[in-house]
Amino acid sequence: MTTESVPTGSVDTILVCVRGNSGSGKSSIARELRRRHGRGCALVEQDYLRRIVLRERDRPGGAAPALIGQTVRFALDHGYHVVLEGILHASLYRSMLTDLRDGHRGRSLFCYLDVSLPETLRRHLTRPQVNDFTAEQMSGWYAAHDVLGWPGELVLPETTGLEEAVEAIAAASGLTQSGRDDDVLPIVP
Repeated sequence: MTTESVPTGSVDTILVCVRGNSGSGKSSIARELRRRHGRGCALVEQDYLRRIVLRERDRPGGAAPALIGQTVRFALDHGYHVVLEGILHASLYRSMLTDLRDGHRGRSLFCYLDVSLPETLRRHLTRPQVNDFTAEQMSGWYAAHDVLGWPGELVLPETTGLEEAVEAIAAASGLTQSGRDDDVLPIVP
């Protein structure tokens, strides 16, 4: 039995996947969803696992999809809700995302931020990563309307603001504010 075929999480866990092109706003949305929920919600960022942990390019046959899938499963299996975010191109990540969707015992919501190339390039100019990569590089990574095409997939147009997107995703997924303080950690000797 493969890891993918083993049921993941519980009927109480929630998986939210926020996908979109670089500069579409997915990281801001995912971080705000997690912040509003508070403790008990894990944030799994594709860029961190792929670029920082593995220092791997996004390519067919790479290790990133497996590491991302295992990280999501680990958190779900330990009772955490999970917000997974990343470009997660369908051509490279569909199989892993399908395994997560099909194996998760709880609620799962897959969202796609459908933002045009001109708008992603405009938004990039306002990001802290503005000097990390060029418009030409972003254009090379861009995949127009890279939806999964699954029933229930939430596709948000580029006219959707941050607050509106967070509210729509929270409502559709059931990932609401927990009331637990996420900002203050107790001092433990």
